[in-house]
Amino acid sequence: MSRPGQRDPQGTRLPVKLDSTSNGEFEPVPLTPLHRQANRLAHRMASANAKRTGVGRRSFLVSACGAASTLLAFNTAYAAAGKAGGYFELTADAAVDPELASAALEGDEFIFDVQGHFVNPQGAWLRELPDDARPLSFLAQMNPCAADAGGGRAYLNCFDSDQFIQDVFMDSDTDLMVLSFVPSRADAEPLTIEEATATAEIVEKLDGTHRMLVHGRVNPNQDGDLQQMDTLAEQWGVCAWKTYTQWGPDGKGFFLDDEDVGIPFLEKARALGVKIVAVHKGLPFGPESYEHSTCADIGRVAKLFPDISFLVYHSGYVTGAAEGPYDPQRSDGVDALVTSLIENDVAPNANVYAELGSTWRFLMRDPDSAAHTMGKLLKYCGEDNVLWGTDSIWYGSPQDQIQAFRSFQIAEDWRHRYNYPKITPALRAKVFGLNALKPYGRHVEDLLPKLRADRVMRSRQAYREAPDPHFRTYGPTNRREFLNLLRWNGGSRV
Repeated sequence: MSRPGQRDPQGTRLPVKLDSTSNGEFEPVPLTPLHRQANRLAHRMASANAKRTGVGRRSFLVSACGAASTLLAFNTAYAAAGKAGGYFELTADAAVDPELASAALEGDEFIFDVQGHFVNPQGAWLRELPDDARPLSFLAQMNPCAADAGGGRAYLNCFDSDQFIQDVFMDSDTDLMVLSFVPSRADAEPLTIEEATATAEIVEKLDGTHRMLVHGRVNPNQDGDLQQMDTLAEQWGVCAWKTYTQWGPDGKGFFLDDEDVGIPFLEKARALGVKIVAVHKGLPFGPESYEHSTCADIGRVAKLFPDISFLVYHSGYVTGAAEGPYDPQRSDGVDALVTSLIENDVAPNANVYAELGSTWRFLMRDPDSAAHTMGKLLKYCGEDNVLWGTDSIWYGSPQDQIQAFRSFQIAEDWRHRYNYPKITPALRAKVFGLNALKPYGRHVEDLLPKLRADRVMRSRQAYREAPDPHFRTYGPTNRREFLNLLRWNGGSRV
């Protein structure tokens, strides 16, 4: 499924992407001098280790040793800067020893990504734009491909369902994914429920294994959305509801326990029997809706509706703000989620789940914040209630996020000081996928026996004999690209 033009024959791209890419819900945060130094060191180590192992630089980078070498370079740079709270747990020899690298970075965990995105390159949303509009044009500049040859908006074909399947199911170890939505007006969705279902069916047709689930987007403060829930549940069989408390057609958000908006939404979810609510918290869209991005309402509704599973997407994380030990005085970020759970007596491993989409990807830039964030979520939400999500396709293939989490460890002295758990292989397996079976299990129980022997897996195994990942991202990487993304979506993402 790889396409010519996306490869990197000279090995100019690192397999673990340390950059400023955003998912479009926050302005890209530039790299610091420390991050640039970490990337420079990783490139130098890649060249040196490729020479040591007697292979070309590109061949080295697509191997497990290439990823190990990159993560070890990051360790060195972070440690030199005094960041000692977390690290990638790899022996130095893993950079040149394929067996050691594979043991640390390859695995057979069940990986269930509960937050994926796909933008339909032929969707009806394009008809809402002026003829001369070129939405997502920065993607074509960053990710040229043969499908871009037609001019006009042909470049959007470079990001079709085939490329989505390549990034998610060939170039990463992901087994299942939930296709989620962005907040938008009902008449301007970059991916409609019909298109999402069609995309999921593409994967199913590969061998009858439906490796993708679909959310139903509900903005209960938008006319018609509550009524549309019946169709989403009965006709489309959505597995959960995705809502954005920050978003509103008039620029004003809502809280889940607002009597005139949130409560009717939750009562209808309960009545329809689809009792999973995936709610975006954190990554605030802007100052007007900032108050509604916090998690103060999560504990309150979890207590009011104990039979509903609340999946807190992004875990309330605020990009650009370093996470420290739990601070009950902080009114946003992960600490606000923790406070809401404590104040409402919502116990760990109850009905509130913390999801890591974009959060883990950003934490890979700061091992201290990563240690505190993961430690707090595992401690207060519970080791059974932290869910794997990547927010890809915006970050390209999620494989680097998988490899980084497979090797991440909280420093022993921090574990003792803050009562954080050790991240063991068993705990990683829970986060990667087993935990998601608690809320989503009934939707996938018939699929699990097929996953390791279907055509997708056979295709992946054949492809891995000569892999050719592109190591690119798709989201905006600077303010100009971010504003471009904002314009094409009518301001609905932020």
